[in-house]
Amino acid sequence: MRNQSPNATLVKFGYPQTLVEEGRHWAVLVRPAQPTLGSLVLCTLGEETGYGDLTPAAFAEQGEMVARIERTLRRFSRYERINHLMLMMVDPHVHFHIIPRYAGERRLEATSYEDKGWPGLPDLSSTQPATDALVEALRATWLSASPRIGSL
Repeated sequence: MRNQSPNATLVKFGYPQTLVEEGRHWAVLVRPAQPTLGSLVLCTLGEETGYGDLTPAAFAEQGEMVARIERTLRRFSRYERINHLMLMMVDPHVHFHIIPRYAGERRLEATSYEDKGWPGLPDLSSTQPATDALVEALRATWLSASPRIGSL
């Protein structure tokens, strides 16, 4: 865990309860409002509010995180496309909403997740809450999908 207080955007997305992986510069969080099964948030651990303010090391780690996110979600939700959305109108710190996209539905336990925007823009207004079971399932898939960040 971090030694300093988390930024407000991390807290908004449920840090540390929704944490899947934490690197030196980024955290991968389960998105509390799930427009599709396995939606994540990739959020800076720092106080940067401009993408261009990130350090070269943060950009390098972002590349590692994105590769691992895509491997994990391919296994977890069998997405057909994936959207990486930088939507920083409300939450100020640099972050991306990672939305796996697919036709039809995906299921986790008894819950069905439909991509209501498919094949167009993701419908971020039609969501389901992330459950503890979903967070745990994503963490388990993350651990089994590939090596830890920094060991790629």
